[in-house]
Amino acid sequence: MAVARLAAISLDSDDTVRLGRFYRDLLDLAVVHESEELVVLRADGVMITVERVENHQPPDWPADSIPKQLHLDLFVDDLDEAEAAALDLGARKPETQPRPDKWRVLLDPAGHPFCVTLPPTGR
Repeated sequence: MAVARLAAISLDSDDTVRLGRFYRDLLDLAVVHESEELVVLRADGVMITVERVENHQPPDWPADSIPKQLHLDLFVDDLDEAEAAALDLGARKPETQPRPDKWRVLLDPAGHPFCVTLPPTGR
């Protein structure tokens, strides 16, 4: 039984609007929200979000001295249950939790961050 549902693929950027509009036009997506801090695009069954990161350094692929940057947002029905299940599967929970009432930041076994999050109301 699945612990979560894939909700969003989140990209880091220092210019959320520019990158959001790029993916909007490239993939013909609907804009759900657009601000300097966050752009949310709706795709078929999943969202793409662009999140502002101060002093963002773009990846230098293929050199990889600055690695690729994205994380998954996973919809869950219950944050506490999903967090516990993910931890049982090998995730780790960092100390910093910006909005633990809305989402929990966890780290996969390789250290990549992902979020278990409550779906927006009215989904």
